[in-house]
Amino acid sequence: MRKISTIEGIVATLKQANIDTDAIMPKQFLKSIKRTGYGAFLFDAWRYLDKGELGMDCRKRPINPDFSLNKAEFQGATILLTQKNFGCGSSREHAVWGLVEYGFQAIIAPSFADIFFNNSIKNGLLPIVLSEREIDTLFDEIEKHPGTQWKIDLNQQTVISNHYQYIFNIDASDKEKLQNGLDEIGITLAKSKKIKEYEAKRSQSEPWVYSFHT
Repeated sequence: MRKISTIEGIVATLKQANIDTDAIMPKQFLKSIKRTGYGAFLFDAWRYLDKGELGMDCRKRPINPDFSLNKAEFQGATILLTQKNFGCGSSREHAVWGLVEYGFQAIIAPSFADIFFNNSIKNGLLPIVLSEREIDTLFDEIEKHPGTQWKIDLNQQTVISNHYQYIFNIDASDKEKLQNGLDEIGITLAKSKKIKEYEAKRSQSEPWVYSFHT
């Protein structure tokens, strides 16, 4: 996954609490075993006026003009500002895959569902928690200046809008994973040399562990 240092881009808003993973990535799109191909179906029931199915050409589907992500000022957004308990519901990782493939690099909310939060870290999507007061202030700013661009500095742990700067907390290990573009498997592979050295040493001291018969 990509390394994150700073994120700069347009901020889109989704002013609704308790958005669950079925709304983010509806169940009919979970049939694929691939990790790609979900961006076009993100928030499918809200983005389109027809019912979506896996394999459809979304370029030909009728768009819901009232859905916020379809508005012209939010096209190309890389940051999503939303409300509390984002990503609740089922544990489907496809929801994060869809957000990332759509183009989002960071989600800002007062709170996230735990599994969704962890899935985000594993897939290079930065989940930022700010207070509800700070979130409300940022919503007001976007309403007055739609299409504005913000900067997120992961190193300094700051969200910088046109008029405000807020500090966010993040676990040190999660921060390191995002900065280095590594999930748990990547972290393990980064230590492959030491693992091989350990296994070679152990095969000498405890050879019976490695003996087997076919």
